[in-house]
Amino acid sequence: MKYLCKIILFIFSINIHSHEFNPAHLIIDQSSINENLYEATWLYPVKNIGIRGNVIFPDICDIQGTSPFVDGKYIVEKITLDCNTSLKGKSIEIINLSVLTDALITVNYANSSTYEGLVNNKEPIIIIPDEVSYYPTTYLYLGVDHLLNGIDHILFILGLIFLVRGTWNIIKTITAFTLAHSITLGLTVLNIISLPQATVEILIALTIVYLALEINDSKKIDFTPWRLAFGFGLLHGMGFAGALTDIGISNENIFLSLLFFNIGIELGQLILIPIFSILIWIAYRLNYYSSTANSVSYAIGSMGFYWVIVRFSNLFI
Repeated sequence: MKYLCKIILFIFSINIHSHEFNPAHLIIDQSSINENLYEATWLYPVKNIGIRGNVIFPDICDIQGTSPFVDGKYIVEKITLDCNTSLKGKSIEIINLSVLTDALITVNYANSSTYEGLVNNKEPIIIIPDEVSYYPTTYLYLGVDHLLNGIDHILFILGLIFLVRGTWNIIKTITAFTLAHSITLGLTVLNIISLPQATVEILIALTIVYLALEINDSKKIDFTPWRLAFGFGLLHGMGFAGALTDIGISNENIFLSLLFFNIGIELGQLILIPIFSILIWIAYRLNYYSSTANSVSYAIGSMGFYWVIVRFSNLFI
């Protein structure tokens, strides 16, 4: 079992600098005066690995672009498209996407309808449909991607699972976490509540440090931490919202987009919970739970403390 502990520690250690959820975003707005004229904004993450991705528009369009500039987390390029016909039925390709960077493509039409699709390095081409039947399933994938690539959120779920005994207690704890982050996700995206994103990220890192301390405290291991999960879930919901507002919701179906994004997050949790539960069950069966819990506590605690330092120092850079 000591080898299992080392494997867990190694897996998370190599991901300590894992990329944050920060997909590229191409926003295309149709002119209300000329249906064949479009204004596009290409946002590409500054922290991307490798060269910047480029957009290949249809040959029917005359393209005029501005020099890229940095705005926050993104390299921004403004592009004017003067096309012979509508973009409907035409393909758009994004080349040089890295393995870790997907690109959300949003087309806003003059009649207020919206089409959105997602491309990646394996499937870099998307065909804009002639008829828009918009259900924001793209946000479902983005929710899953954000959860599974957010190491801090993964470690928090791992810590929660280590604190709970019994299937019913796991259900109550995860349900509390889900309800809490759903509330603040919606309220934050709708601008009803707000906290500086840098502050939220620091507080999320502190929740991981606290969970690490709880795991290593045998006196607290028997209680059901649903209240703790609910309180910390409120913070994580703001973190989820920060990721979503960074890429922007450019469609009229904001409530559906929030719903699909939240469902994606839940699907990501449902993928992780059985994996973590099985590993903990194996530790119990082999009588190595205590040593496994200690190893996980030290691993996630050290990472959480590292993130606190890094994110706090970023406030002054």
